[in-house]
Amino acid sequence: MNTRIKSLFLSAALLVSVSSANATPIDELQKFNSEVKSATGSFSQTVLGGKGKSSTGTFAFARPGKFRWVYKQPYEQVLVSDGKTLTIYDKDLNQVTKKSIGSAIGSSPAAVLFGGGDLSANFTLSDAGEKDGRSWVQAVPKSKSSSFKKVNIGLRNGLPDAMELYDTLGKVTVLTFSGMQRNPSVSASLFSFTPPAGAAIAK
Repeated sequence: MNTRIKSLFLSAALLVSVSSANATPIDELQKFNSEVKSATGSFSQTVLGGKGKSSTGTFAFARPGKFRWVYKQPYEQVLVSDGKTLTIYDKDLNQVTKKSIGSAIGSSPAAVLFGGGDLSANFTLSDAGEKDGRSWVQAVPKSKSSSFKKVNIGLRNGLPDAMELYDTLGKVTVLTFSGMQRNPSVSASLFSFTPPAGAAIAK
């Protein structure tokens, strides 16, 4: 390889390096949204204020709109979406509730993890600085009918590591994620739910 070709490769490598170094948190979030088509992992969830209710569980998703969100502690509950219908199963009540998703996911916090397309179509995104070793992005829903005022997304190593959900009633819910795997192979059956025998179907 002659000196000129080596110089060209070196210049290209430096440009890639500079480009990566200059990526903003918003760029990282949009890249996650466009390049990570599926993921699995665990989560913990805490509602701030009052008694500070906490729960833990696992999740899996496949864009656009398909997900399985399982609460394991302190109560077992399963939320499954096939992209069109959301099924909620409460084990203690042995009850199943079904809801049509429609276009609602687009302006909800779930869109950050499970939605498809450009997040800026449904959210106003802004850099929210550094905190707790994470780079933060603030996402404010453009829809006036959203039940959330804003969502803060904390990024670490290019992946959402935490989310702070601020609803219109003043409640703040904090989610933290662990063990997130990018683009694993996930079975389509994971995003369907068959109610247990005897389960009541809520109307």
